[in-house]
Amino acid sequence: MGASTVAEAELASTKFRFSAEHVLFGKLRPNLGKISRPDFDGVCSTDILPIRPGRDLDRGYLAHYLSQPSMVAFAASRTSGANLPRLSPAVLAQTPIPLPPLPEQRRIAAILDHADALRAKRREVLAHFDGLTQSIFHDMFSHASSAAAVEDVATQIRTGPFGSQLLHSEFVDEGIAVLGLDNVVGNEFRWAERRFITPAKYEPLKRYTVRPGDVLISIMGTTGRCVVVPEDIPTAINTKHICAVSVDGARLDPAFLRAAFLWHPEAREHLRSQTKGSIMAGLNMGIIKAMPVPVPPIDRQREFAERARRVAVARTSATTALAAEDELFASLQARAFDGRL
Repeated sequence: MGASTVAEAELASTKFRFSAEHVLFGKLRPNLGKISRPDFDGVCSTDILPIRPGRDLDRGYLAHYLSQPSMVAFAASRTSGANLPRLSPAVLAQTPIPLPPLPEQRRIAAILDHADALRAKRREVLAHFDGLTQSIFHDMFSHASSAAAVEDVATQIRTGPFGSQLLHSEFVDEGIAVLGLDNVVGNEFRWAERRFITPAKYEPLKRYTVRPGDVLISIMGTTGRCVVVPEDIPTAINTKHICAVSVDGARLDPAFLRAAFLWHPEAREHLRSQTKGSIMAGLNMGIIKAMPVPVPPIDRQREFAERARRVAVARTSATTALAAEDELFASLQARAFDGRL
């Protein structure tokens, strides 16, 4: 097997035009190492490096080589610039590429293309799940008129401790969990960064305790995210960035309230008008309390919640399968480029 470098392909950092013969390489974070093989001619920004393979280098083979995790990690380790780290074209140009004969390159590229197409189908399934719960909600409730404000159907609405009540320096490695913005990203509850306070610190903050079934809404930072606290939550409190809503379960299902906050026309219009359309800027507890929500029969709400739960279970299964496929694909790439495929 021979060897080459990216420089032996045509790499343009100031030439913005590209063709269907090029590979496009993202050189700027967060898109560093992202690869595209356009099937058209066009013009790209300086954040993208167009690379045209030479006569001894297959385009698909080059694209897969540059997109493998080890190459993305290599590119990330060679970036420069404090605010917007980017990869220098000169650094990329000197990147070595194993160069088997062209027929072998094409065979490898075809195998990887096929495996990648299977992952793409899985991602399409996930994209379908992302919109399915919203579609179910609209089918069941989009024409339901609002009958109450959130404060009328909530048993408690509160934000977390402010100011000196809870300092970042008081977080510890284990104890009582503290929920923040990272737990509501993507409108689904996630454990990301783990923050804790001691049981002693928790005692004066018990009124901020978050319980299973509470609806959490982000009101600072990335505002307007909404999740339901899962049943297996340990003892936890929320930060000042989160508004926690406990509902009267006889009148309102938490999953239904979350969906109404995200998708019901009257609720969305209320939020837009109160925050002047600036990406939820200024969202606060008063706006949430006054938000109008429909209150259909509780059995109907629970039917929706169960359908949403089944979608979530299926989505989790598909996400797990995609993660496994991604891991297998990375292994396949590694074998392909060290001669074991």
